[in-house]
Amino acid sequence: MAEQVQAPGPAGAPPRVIAEAEGARPGPTLVVVAGLHGNEPAGVTAAERVIGRLGRGLYPFRGRIVALAGNRAALARGVRHLATDLNRQWVPDRIIPVLHRPAGADEDPEDAELRELHGALCATMSGGRGPCFFVDLHTSSAEGAPFLVVGDTLPNRRFAAGLPVPAILGLEEQLDGSLLEYLSELGFVTLGVEVGPHDDPQAVHVLESALWLALASAGLVTELEVPGLVIHRRRLRRATRKLPRWVEVRYRHAISPGDRFEMAPGFRTFDEVRAGQVLGRDRNGEVVAPEDGRVLLPLYQGQGEDGFFLGRDLPEGRLRRVALLRRLRLERLLPLLPGVRRLGPGRLHVAPEALERVPVDWFHLLGYRKWRAAPEGGHVVSRRTHLLRAPRSCACAGARGPGKG
Repeated sequence: MAEQVQAPGPAGAPPRVIAEAEGARPGPTLVVVAGLHGNEPAGVTAAERVIGRLGRGLYPFRGRIVALAGNRAALARGVRHLATDLNRQWVPDRIIPVLHRPAGADEDPEDAELRELHGALCATMSGGRGPCFFVDLHTSSAEGAPFLVVGDTLPNRRFAAGLPVPAILGLEEQLDGSLLEYLSELGFVTLGVEVGPHDDPQAVHVLESALWLALASAGLVTELEVPGLVIHRRRLRRATRKLPRWVEVRYRHAISPGDRFEMAPGFRTFDEVRAGQVLGRDRNGEVVAPEDGRVLLPLYQGQGEDGFFLGRDLPEGRLRRVALLRRLRLERLLPLLPGVRRLGPGRLHVAPEALERVPVDWFHLLGYRKWRAAPEGGHVVSRRTHLLRAPRSCACAGARGPGKG
C-alpha cells in the first residue's frame, strides 16, 4: 500500500486520509471521498465507522478501501466552502494552473484543498490493483429520501444496481467540474450518494448502509462475509419506499448570488410538481417549473449554484433497451444524421437545425447527455465511455487533464 504523507490541517479538521484498509486477498480498489462540501460531515463519520470495522478484522474482505476528506478547511468551519465550491473545480483549466503554481497566500483556500486532495488521489491510484471504484458521500440542505448520482455508463449502472435506492441519471452531466466526472474520465466506476438533510442524525447511518452495499457491489465483500448487509439493504429500502428506481434529469435551474434566488418552502427531493407551479422567487419575480416532473435537490442553504433540478421517471424496460442499443454501438450512426458531425471520441457537434428533426431523447438513449453551447453555434454534446478501463496515471491527469474518451 502506497504510504501517503499527510499535511497538517486546520484545527478541528479531519486528516486528509480518514481511514484505509487492505484485505488479505487482492481485489478491487474503492476510493471514498467525504466532506467535499464542508457542511456535510456525516460522510466522514460513516467512512470512519465502516473502514474501522474492516481494519479491525471484524469482516474478511479483498482489495483495498481508502477514504479521503474533501474540503478540510471548510469542514473545520462547518460551511459549504470558503471561496469556491470544491466540487466544481475538477477541470483541466482549473487543475493544471493550481498544480503548477507554488502554494501561496494569494490563492483561494480551495486551491490548496484541490492540490492536496489531487495528490492524495494520485497516491491512492498509484497503489491500486484491479478495477477502481469511487464513491462520493453527500448530504443535502433539503428533506428527502436518499438517492444515487450515476454518470450514464453501463459500468456505473451496474455498480448502482447493488444499492436499492433511486438512481438519478444526467445530474452529473448538468454540472461542470465535479469530482465524479473527473474520476469517471480517468477510468473509475463512479457513484455519488446523497442523503439529507445535513443535520439529520440518521444521515450517518444511511451513508454507512450505502457504503457497505457499495463495497459489496464493487466486489470487496460478499453477503456471506458480512451478514449485516441484509440489514443495510432493508434500511435503504424503507427509506425509499414507493419511489421510482431510476430518474432522468431534464432541467437545472442555475443561479448566482446576484439572482437573489429563494426556494419556496416545503419542497422535498422527489416531490412531484406540475408545469407552471411556483418553485421559488428571484429578483425577476416567480420561478416556475418549466414542465411536469419531480423536484430534485431544492436549495435551502445560503451557498450553492443550483436552485433545483427537475427529473422524470425512467421505466426499467427502457433502460434494458438502452443497454442493448449501446452494446450494439448504434451511437456510431449519429454522425450520419443531417446537422450532426463527430468532433472526436464521444463528442459531437449538433447544429440547431438538427434538433428540428432529431429528438434530444435519441442522444440521451445513446449516452450523450452533456450539452454545452458551441462557439460557432449549435451544441457540443458529449458522453462517457461505457467500457471499463484501467485508470490513467496521475502524471497524465496532472499534466494534461483527463481525456474525453
